[in-house]
Amino acid sequence: MQRLQVSLNARGQRYEIKIGGGLLDTAGHEIRQVLGRQTLRVAIISNKPVFDLYGARIRATLRAEDFIVTRWLMREGERFKSLPTVEKALLFLSESNFDRTDALVALGGGVVGDLAGFAAAVYLRGVPFIQMPTTLIAQIDAATGGKTGVNLPLGKNLVGAFHHPRKVLIDTETLKTLPPRELTAGWCESIKQAAVSSRTLFEQTISFLDSVRSNPKALVSPALEDLIKRHCACKASVVAGDEREAPGRTDYRSRRILNFGHTTGHALEVVTRYRRFRHGEAVGHGMLVAGEISKNLGLLASSELELLREAISMCGPLPKASDLDESAIIRFIQRDKKSVAGQLKWVLLERIGRARIVDQKEITPRLLRESLRAGLKKSTKTV
Repeated sequence: MQRLQVSLNARGQRYEIKIGGGLLDTAGHEIRQVLGRQTLRVAIISNKPVFDLYGARIRATLRAEDFIVTRWLMREGERFKSLPTVEKALLFLSESNFDRTDALVALGGGVVGDLAGFAAAVYLRGVPFIQMPTTLIAQIDAATGGKTGVNLPLGKNLVGAFHHPRKVLIDTETLKTLPPRELTAGWCESIKQAAVSSRTLFEQTISFLDSVRSNPKALVSPALEDLIKRHCACKASVVAGDEREAPGRTDYRSRRILNFGHTTGHALEVVTRYRRFRHGEAVGHGMLVAGEISKNLGLLASSELELLREAISMCGPLPKASDLDESAIIRFIQRDKKSVAGQLKWVLLERIGRARIVDQKEITPRLLRESLRAGLKKSTKTV
């Protein structure tokens, strides 16, 4: 069992991340401890596949702690992380007479966590919520950091709020039920996180991936719990220094660096209407494009780019992207939500473990097209 305390420097807020097998069955006690006796009702927000697997266990452990338990299920998939969906969730909470002392539990992957967190942020101007991530991408990345939100037709996460969970409970046993593509998506996000912040973490992640490739049964293990803790600690450290992604901050410790691979990745998701790629798979392609831009600008050595390519390859095969309309991808890139004063900011690499934030004006249209074309064709193994 691993524990990590997340401290937010701006307001002194703290919450715990707990990582280990079997936490689903002790979640009621953990949640009661953090919420106290004033909380009477808990609403589980999930989707049907996840709730069918784990819903009965979560209900039982919550009821054992005298919570009144309800549940609301959203439809599965990134395209349902939308304003119409969150409106339905909010109506459910209102019709159930939830008040500010009640709480939400987000049970599922990053989509569920983002939507439930956003609902918690805006309902009655903020109610407590607990993150119980069941996918690797959510356990390593999405459940930590306090970003919540939903998509608009023109882009990802254009509506959102900063709202931190009261606790994050990561049961690694849930990874045993994940399809291979969900694991690939999670590993791509882990490579992203390490590539911009820590060469040591990058090497530790690659080493673990190599061990799992030779022995898949080694996935759910104390070594994985330790690796997830390291990734959560890495992200928490970046977030603590720049909790709300200050627009004027562009140094290598800006929270913005966690968007490496996301500029192109988000465009790929939007242009395919969220039907071809898991989020992490799109980020995998996006990292290859950002790596090509970094190399073509003279920031990143070819040998470092090759290390990045090999790491992404180890994550698993990615859906094909080279057949997509290049001009459409670029149009959506220009609408990216990370623009500041009308200027798009690209997260690039100086080396593995060190990011640099670069203005769009430094990247010519020709260089962007060449890098996009090369990056999207680098993945020869596709699903």
